[in-house]
Amino acid sequence: MRFQLLAAGLTTIAIPAMAETPVLTVLTYDSFTSEWGPGPAIEKAFEETCACDLQFVPAGDGAALLARIQLEGAASDADIVLGLDTSLTAAGTATQLFAPHGKNPTTTLPVPFEDPLFLPFDWGWFAFVYDRTKLPEPPKSFEALATSDLKIVIQDPRSSTPGLGLLLWVKAAYGGRALDVWRNLADNIVTVTPGWSEAYGLFLEGEADMVLSYTTSPAYHLIAEQDDTKAAALFDEGHYMQIEVAGKLAATDQPELADQFLDFMLTDAFQSVIPETNWMYPVVTPAEGLPAGFDAFLPAKSLLLTPVEAEEARGAALLEWRIALAR
Repeated sequence: MRFQLLAAGLTTIAIPAMAETPVLTVLTYDSFTSEWGPGPAIEKAFEETCACDLQFVPAGDGAALLARIQLEGAASDADIVLGLDTSLTAAGTATQLFAPHGKNPTTTLPVPFEDPLFLPFDWGWFAFVYDRTKLPEPPKSFEALATSDLKIVIQDPRSSTPGLGLLLWVKAAYGGRALDVWRNLADNIVTVTPGWSEAYGLFLEGEADMVLSYTTSPAYHLIAEQDDTKAAALFDEGHYMQIEVAGKLAATDQPELADQFLDFMLTDAFQSVIPETNWMYPVVTPAEGLPAGFDAFLPAKSLLLTPVEAEEARGAALLEWRIALAR
């Protein structure tokens, strides 16, 4: 037995320690990591190039990401935050927790984009989605929606980027009249959910006539389910754009790997996954183009506040929303 133990000991000494596989932790929203979301395909594709372990960590809906990072600060285990949008990037910058990416990407975004801390990965227009078999004549404005008896589901702007986007949409379209618009809409709102998934699920279950989502949401039903009954109502006021971004945390212990991921994020291997998993427009149009249905509902007018304007408007818009819904 002693000889066996000695031999085992010598063997252990003779074999060099194996290097641990580096881990890159990306904090993102729940639907991104779901089995039908882009996370699994992107994880597989990136790991084929990085000799690393890419781990997506879900943290609620988009706006919840910023709250978590603000709470954890430099002690966060995350290396990258993926899923903020331009309505939150000014607040993200103010945390001083993000590091410059040092990149100058070329994108196919319909608007100029330049931010030293955040890189875009997809975009879309917010819209109210409905079932055309149940609602043959949808409203064509917020005011028409408010005067109808239609029931809608929306998301909480304190935890959800679509919810915050709706507040900024109303603010950008109506300015000082936003409070009156919300007061008129209050009776139409069935419930306010923490995130997009819960709201869309209620709509599909028939709990509401319309749900706050995206102009590209009907493309999911068309492509994945061969169902053309879902449509996006186009509003005369125009539609607010969402540009989703990712940023590297300054406290990351994997800075080179984080930079590699941000570079990968703008390649065809990442961008081609976005349309039929996240059901948004990629920021770099894939080589094969966009899927069927992505040009079905195109707003005549786009609305978008700059990050600074969005941050300045956010507090007042949230207060107006709370006052109107508290009645």
